Amino acid sequence: MDPIADLLTCIRNANQALKPEISVPHSGIKESAVRILKDEGYLESFNVEGDIKRSIRIQLKFQGRKGIISGLQRISKPGLRHYTSAKDIPLVLGGMGIAVVSTPQGLMSGHDARRKNLGGELLFKVW
Repeated sequence: MDPIADLLTCIRNANQALKPEISVPHSGIKESAVRILKDEGYLESFNVEGDIKRSIRIQLKFQGRKGIISGLQRISKPGLRHYTSAKDIPLVLGGMGIAVVSTPQGLMSGHDARRKNLGGELLFKVW
C-alpha cells in the first residue's frame, strides 16, 4: 500500500472522529511529511517511539469541536506520478493551504520549494 495515502487516511479519519492522538507505523517519508504539517501549524506535535518496531505518535490540533485540517488530497499516486516545476507548484485555496513536494533536497512545502526554485513530485495538498 501507498505509505503517504495511508498516513493521510489515518489523519483524515482521526480528524473527523475528533481523536486527539493517533499512532502510525514509521517510515522516513511519513516522518518528513508529519514534520512539515507540524511546522505549518496543522498538527500539535509528534514524536517517534520504539527502537525495533518504530511508530509515529501524532497529536492533532483542534479548534473547538472542529479539526484545524479541513481537507487532505493525495495528488501523485504510485500508478500516476505528478511532477511539476517550481513555477507551476499550485497555490492551495489562494495561499490558505499548502502543497507538499518531494524535491531533490527532500520533502518541503510548496512555498519553500518555490522560494528555493525547486520542482519535484507533488505529493499532496492540505487546507
